[in-house]
Amino acid sequence: MTLAVPNVLTTSRKQVEPALRAAVGALDEHTRRVCEYHFGWVHADGTPDGRTGKALRPALVFLTARAVSEEAPAPVRAAAAVELVHNFSLLHDDLMDDDASRRHRPTAWTVFGRPAALLAGDALLSLGTNVLVETPIPHAAESVRMLASATGGLIVGQAADLAFERRHDVGLAECLRMVEGKTAALLGGACALGALSAGGDAATVSRLHAFGMELGMAFQLVDDLLGLWGDPATTGKPVLSDLRARKKTAPIVRALTSGTSAGERLHRLYQEPGQLLGDRAELAADLVRQTGARDWAETECERRLTAAFAHLHTGGRTGPAVDALTELAEFIVRRQW
Repeated sequence: MTLAVPNVLTTSRKQVEPALRAAVGALDEHTRRVCEYHFGWVHADGTPDGRTGKALRPALVFLTARAVSEEAPAPVRAAAAVELVHNFSLLHDDLMDDDASRRHRPTAWTVFGRPAALLAGDALLSLGTNVLVETPIPHAAESVRMLASATGGLIVGQAADLAFERRHDVGLAECLRMVEGKTAALLGGACALGALSAGGDAATVSRLHAFGMELGMAFQLVDDLLGLWGDPATTGKPVLSDLRARKKTAPIVRALTSGTSAGERLHRLYQEPGQLLGDRAELAADLVRQTGARDWAETECERRLTAAFAHLHTGGRTGPAVDALTELAEFIVRRQW
């Protein structure tokens, strides 16, 4: 990572955090505590903590706004709305996947219980809309529509992801459609909201939305690779968890449908009862690699990045914000696994 990327993310986090804290602070005491813990602001006992997320989505909102107009005010409310919806999805995702750790500590549901974490996620989703309508902002109605559309895509994608766990016949095309909803929809929505807030015309908003969608596809593919071969000390999540739970991420589906002997062997492992633990999980990861699915995912990441840049640079768009978006996208896709 070059020096500029952490600076961009840190600045975005500082810009959006007061709005996030204000929104969460309006919740009832117990729900607020769960949310504050999930965001990394406090420990389970309520004492201050300093863990925070990367603020990638707020950064995309701020940077796409600046790419449209350097003079436009920072769209803090739009950035906060996107981050609230993102964290709603994380709380529910941890529940659905039984993930026990996030950001190097226990997930909220393991600390406060499943019902409390579920309600906290619901509260964050509601707050995402509230921050856009509490105070009049330009294009408020269209902003709410965009956020709702992205959220709807996210939910559809998550539902498909869960349904895939019960199926043995998932194809790669439908798996990629799932990724479009589960991950890309909100990144695309973040970029569109930034462009809209700065007064971008319909064509500009559409191009930056497409940039975010392609970047979101690449982002999820990298996450899938990190879930198979990443270092837990870096990712903050247990390695091989997708394989243990027999998840059907894009690299895994690519391996299962590869028509290779390694793919057939992986398919048989996936049909066995119980979790894939220990050596069997390690074997499954190696079988994915043997099918060429790792190489395919890396190549697909690069292809999606190229497509994202084509949308970003359409019309010769240049400037500091475009440079920052370019560097941020490079960092996202070229994380090491």
